[in-house]
Amino acid sequence: MGWTLGRYFFFRYVTITIWFFIGLLALVFLIDFTELSGRTTGLPGFTYGTAVAISGLRMPMIMLQTVPFVGLFSAMATLVSLNRRYELVIARSAGVSAWQFLLPCCIGALLFGVLSVGVINPLAAHAFSWSEQIETQLRSGKSNTVSADAAPWIRQKTGSGDTIIGARAILNQGLEMADVVFFILDPQGNIVERKDAARAFLRDGYWELQDVKTLQNGTIQASASDRVPTNLKPEFVQERLARPETIPFYDLPGKIEVARSFGLKANAFAMQFDSLLALPFLLVAMTLIAATVSMQFARMGQSATMILGGIIAGFLLYVVSVLVKAFGVAGFVPTVVAAWVPVVVAMFFGVTFLLYKEDG
Repeated sequence: MGWTLGRYFFFRYVTITIWFFIGLLALVFLIDFTELSGRTTGLPGFTYGTAVAISGLRMPMIMLQTVPFVGLFSAMATLVSLNRRYELVIARSAGVSAWQFLLPCCIGALLFGVLSVGVINPLAAHAFSWSEQIETQLRSGKSNTVSADAAPWIRQKTGSGDTIIGARAILNQGLEMADVVFFILDPQGNIVERKDAARAFLRDGYWELQDVKTLQNGTIQASASDRVPTNLKPEFVQERLARPETIPFYDLPGKIEVARSFGLKANAFAMQFDSLLALPFLLVAMTLIAATVSMQFARMGQSATMILGGIIAGFLLYVVSVLVKAFGVAGFVPTVVAAWVPVVVAMFFGVTFLLYKEDG
């Protein structure tokens, strides 16, 4: 296949992918903005400009989750459009095999995955952290209750007893907490003191609390700042509290290495890193799945059943990937295996089906 024809197929795929991405971005933004406005309209300091900013900052993170589906639908749309205009028929009659005109689409999918991992992921991690800080500032002080489901609780042990820590929001990859509560226990396990703070920052050997209310012996004492001793290391707190998706791809190897040097498994971070490495090839697998249902001659009709089957197959691949990822995070299987096995199996399925269909 000549360079001109290959470039034409490649740019057709890129153009359709961009339009799919932009269209889905607009739809997701409207849904997220509407939902966020409904939740925060009654809060003091709420403005629609703030809601637009929060939703806008969350878009890269949300769109990163939709990348596999964008890859699937854009590949299907590209091949169907080429087929209906008889361009694939003409290419075949000129001696171009299915593998040759699929190559530009696969290269486009691979580059889309690399762009998602190398550019969108770091942008999404930083932007999502900013959106959390803005939303937390908006919600801060609404109440002093902390739900057991809102954020993870951690228990630290010190020489004077245990301390149970909970918060409404986890910021800065677990090193900062908002609307935080500390329950300080004596050696017998009884609660002897409670501290509620607007913010808590993990420092070297202590938690720094701001805007604190201390309840002890039935009396409440307010103070601008306070300290609670701790022996927790930042690496442990990050591994326990930070969500892996909020850590940029380029920072993950260092986080994993440091966490493991402290004896922590860091499965969640390792799973996120391996999944991002496999994402470009997952998009190639999605393209091959799209090809199995989109390359029938237009004069024979594009079967709606086959197109639906391709969509279901792509969705099942995504669900299986998420399920196996959960096993990797739990430590039941190595994270490398959990990230790559669904991708490899899907690619083999696509290649095998195309070999049977195209080469007999």
